Amino acid sequence: MTRKGRHAPLHTALAACALGMLVSTGARAGKDLDAIAKRGELVCGVSTGVAGFSAADSQGRWSGLDVDICRAIAAAILKDGGKVRFVPLTSQQRFTALQSGEVDILSRNTTWTSTRDASLGLNFTAIVFYDGQGFLVPKRLNVQSAKALKGATVCVQSGTTTERNLSDFSRANNLNLKPVVFADFAATNAAYFGSRCQVYTTDASALASIRSKEAAKPDDHVILPELISKEPMSPAVRRGDDEFFAIVKWVVFALIEAEELGITQDNVDVQKKVAANPAVARLLGGGTEDSGKALGLDREWAYRGLRTVGNYGEIYERNVGPKTPIGLPRGLNELWSKGGLLYAPPIR
Repeated sequence: MTRKGRHAPLHTALAACALGMLVSTGARAGKDLDAIAKRGELVCGVSTGVAGFSAADSQGRWSGLDVDICRAIAAAILKDGGKVRFVPLTSQQRFTALQSGEVDILSRNTTWTSTRDASLGLNFTAIVFYDGQGFLVPKRLNVQSAKALKGATVCVQSGTTTERNLSDFSRANNLNLKPVVFADFAATNAAYFGSRCQVYTTDASALASIRSKEAAKPDDHVILPELISKEPMSPAVRRGDDEFFAIVKWVVFALIEAEELGITQDNVDVQKKVAANPAVARLLGGGTEDSGKALGLDREWAYRGLRTVGNYGEIYERNVGPKTPIGLPRGLNELWSKGGLLYAPPIR
């Protein structure tokens, strides 16, 4: 035996521990899940910067709703929500990066469509944000409706569903809108605020984010009332690893279920110890049922995610809610029991 063999490096030992956690339950880990465990790090593809969803500060620290989803997944798999490397990707880069294995997961305000689902070799997992395409215009134009934009120039990103929706909307309403196309958010933002086009279109949540961050005077710009599309945003993973696919889905469902059950980042430790509700005990690793076993994880997979980022409502309010600069009401992103569309299948 060589010296190297007698004394394995610390990082190798830690990776072995992580892999051991996955296989200790008897469930088989898929190739992507294996790679994540061996690497000891989740590689998460995010946007190049959409405040509230995925954006880095001056120190390179990432924050946002999509970022928190990745941290919860890392906490579930690797027992540490900090073991995530974020890779910024443009709209054109995102699918290739996932297909090629550059990233493990795409958590990057990406719309779930039939064509993408069927033809790109990936699986959308669970909707984390219900959105729709909107229009941002300078208030000085005194425009009240998107249908009054006849002949306007419109800044839009290439390779997105928004580009195609814009074309459909213009044709259907005989508006003769003139797209001015850019590769990424930075170029599109600069063009709109530099008056290279009269209107900016993308998902309404992104417009609110861009207005709050990029406008010299946010109140000088308005988002018109029409939403011209359905834009359900979902993390995506490569096909071929059903185990990792299942974990991502159920981590998202656990965040939603926790909000419905009243489990928060602050009370999760107390709830774990004293919960009388069997559903709470089951989600947090107590009781007689082991919700992690079928996923190839341990009993505390959901508890760690909730301790790291809180429940879905907390994630929403912290990153994009009405008290943030983004200022988005819950709307469709409210729990089903409160009039929204968020609903988690039973965790048991």
